[in-house]
Parts: sequence; structure tokens; C-alpha cells
Amino acid sequence: MYEWSDTDLMFRDAIRGFIDKEIRPHVDKLETGELPPFDIIRKLFATFGLDEMARDALTKSLDRERSGDAASGAKEEKSGGLGGAGSMGVIMNAELAGVSLGLVASLGVSLGLAAGTIRSRGTLAQKERWLPGLVTFEKVGAWAITEPDSGSDAFGGMKSYVRRDGDDYILNGQKTFITNGPYADVIIVYAKLDEGDSSVDRRDRKVLAFVLDAGMEGLTQGAPFKKMGMNSSPTGELFFDNVRLTRDRLLGETEDGGKSDGKSSAKESFAAERIGIASLSLGIINECHRLCVDYAKSRKLWGKEIAQFQLIQLKLAEMEIARINVQNMVFNAIERTAAGDQVSLAEASAMKLYSSRAATEVAMEAVQLFGGNGYMAEYRVEQLARDAKSLMIYAGSNEIQVTHIAKGLLAM
Repeated sequence: MYEWSDTDLMFRDAIRGFIDKEIRPHVDKLETGELPPFDIIRKLFATFGLDEMARDALTKSLDRERSGDAASGAKEEKSGGLGGAGSMGVIMNAELAGVSLGLVASLGVSLGLAAGTIRSRGTLAQKERWLPGLVTFEKVGAWAITEPDSGSDAFGGMKSYVRRDGDDYILNGQKTFITNGPYADVIIVYAKLDEGDSSVDRRDRKVLAFVLDAGMEGLTQGAPFKKMGMNSSPTGELFFDNVRLTRDRLLGETEDGGKSDGKSSAKESFAAERIGIASLSLGIINECHRLCVDYAKSRKLWGKEIAQFQLIQLKLAEMEIARINVQNMVFNAIERTAAGDQVSLAEASAMKLYSSRAATEVAMEAVQLFGGNGYMAEYRVEQLARDAKSLMIYAGSNEIQVTHIAKGLLAM
């Protein structure tokens, strides 16, 4: 049975020390959007040497690819939604999620989705061009697929399009709800290929993925939205008005399937993102559990600690059951990823559906356990409840996860 190793636990304690010193004092500024999360993430990387580790790992991976030994780096490039660092990546994400979910969302999108897509789909030249800045978090990445009229129907409802113009492409359209969008330096954008053939249904047109840089002519990055939760992560719109894209910005630098297949690329990212939701859910459940146990032992009513009341005990027990279940899902994903056993999209959707629902239920029960205090921002459980709710929508709404799970079952 999988358990956290002694090294994992030492790393967890070190992460908690960093959080207490460098993040908790700034939570209010992060929550209002006054303080973007990026400098804190960079300090986290510098403190634990994550930037140097990422730089060295990338250098070795690129050297292998240059020598024609790209296959040996394939396992390294498939993080399985675990942050690219196995158990330590999960621990870091979970611990950060318990205090500032938006911060870890910004980190995860930049590394897991933006950099991860270039790793798995880009040419050697594209990896050399964009990955050095992304993997060290010197540059912030965004991953843009969602549109105002598409949402869960990401491919069918996609209206953003590119047209060929000689050897280049011209991009037009709009994306929304894009994590890191307002401040991203590097943006992965998915768009339909319009070949001028009216007989091809727009829903069935080929989807291509491109890499854009901030400041390109015709690219506008909108201001951050005001949101219910996950406020430490800036989310916004992107607008494309005749953005000229040279061929070297097309992922894979070919339209002929394989690595250039935008739909396949996005589906890989969907699975990784949904597995990652389980570790974020675990972090919120852990923090709610800790806060509620401490509060139940200190809060007194009628001369007794409320921990002595059976209804309070029931709430704590159900939180513990949720914690164990979600942690076991995370452990299973860690083991399988380490063994090279890829988690399917249907399984990832099941993990996402269950864990996000469990985190939201636990967080709402935490507010209830705290009573009036739980409704006050000072006690933090109200922030955890708002953040947890976002996980039921983020990375594909829970309703669409049901469809993916059922498709997986019916295909057996």
C-alpha cells in the first residue's frame, strides 16, 4: 500500500514552513488581486531550488532529443497531472491549495498545461525556444481553449479560427476564463482551421494549436475578472484581431495529424488537469479538517467543547472519510504514473468529479461547524468554501465529467 515516504514528509514540513512565512501573511492581498501570485511562486522556486532542478532536467531532456534519444525522455514529459514531480509535486500542490488555491492554479496552468503541451507536442526548436523560460517560471504561461459560446463543448462550439496566408496563418477570435491570461508571457491557443470550404461543417474542422507571445500585434489580453473564488489566480479574456502567426508557431510545425492534432493535444491536457484537481481537493479537505478539529476542541457551548457533541463528531468523521477516499485516489495516480500506466480520460474524469464534490461538501460543512464565525473572512473557511466550489466547474464542469465516465464504461 502506498504511503508518504519520510522524504515526502520532510518536504511537506518544509513547504508548510514556507507557506506560513511567505504566503499566509499575504493572503488578503492575494485574495483581492492587489498582489499577483507570480513573484511568490518565483520565490518558492528559488527557495527550494525548483528553478535549477527544472533547468537541469530540461537541458538533459533536450540533449537526449538532439542526440536522437527522445524516447527515453517520454516518461519524464508525461507528468500525469501530478506536477511533473510525482509525490512531491502532489504534496506541493495540495499544501498550496489549502491556503491559496488560485496560486497553485496559476502555477499548474503555466507548468502543467502551457509548458506541458509544448513538451509533448512541440518540435525540438519550439522546446528550445519557449521551455527554458516556462519551466523555471521566469515566464508565465497560459492555455487558451475556452470560448464564450463553447464551454464544455470546447471543440464543437469553437469559433476562433485561422486562415492560411502564404506560409503564415491569420488568427481571429476570442477566448475567455483563461487562467493567467491577463499577465501571461506565452500562450497556447487552439483554433479551427478555415480552409474556405463551406461544405465542411464548422464543428468538424481541424483544430490546430499555436504558441503566441505577449505583445504580438493584434493580441489583446483583457483585465482580470472579479470572481467568487480562486481570487489569487488572475483570469481573463484574450482577443485576436488578425494576429499573424508564422509557421514556427504551429505546434509540431505541420497540419498533418500526430503532434499537430489540436484535439488530441487538448484531450491529453484535459486528463492531466482533471487528475490534478484531486490533489487540489485533497489540500482543501486537509485544511478544512485541520481547522475544524482545532476549532471543535477550543470552541465551548454550555460549558462543553463542541467536539463532545455527536453532530459535530459526525461532521468530523465524514470529513475524515472524504480525506481518506481522495487521498487514496491521489496515491493510486502517483503509483500508476510512476509505473508508466497512463490514467484514461474517463478515470481522470471520475477522480475530478468525486474529489471536487467531496472538497466542496467538506468546505461547506466546515463553514457550518464554525457557525457565524465560519461566515466571516477572518476564519478562512469561507474562502475555502468559495475556492472548493470552483473545482466543480474548473477543468470541465462536473456534469460533463459524467459523460466522459459513461463513454469510458460503454466503450468497454
